[in-house]
Amino acid sequence: MGTSRTSSGPDGSPRGASRRGRALGQTGPRLAYSKPEAAIALGISINSFERHVQPDLRVVRRGKLRLFPVSELERWLRENAELTLEER
Repeated sequence: MGTSRTSSGPDGSPRGASRRGRALGQTGPRLAYSKPEAAIALGISINSFERHVQPDLRVVRRGKLRLFPVSELERWLRENAELTLEER
């Protein structure tokens, strides 16, 4: 996994992620991320995202554009999360 961990910006997008399209006055939470943005949101490298996460996600395809819905990333996290301590 990557070592860089980032937090969300004030608009809900990952810090350091591309702001393309945001200059048009768009507001509100993001519904989908590009591949680099999705990797940043999960705190992993693009390579790790492609190998370990992307195969399990539904993706929106429009021409060359690929968008990963936030709900898919959240679902993947829920399904792949493990308890750190065993129940007693």
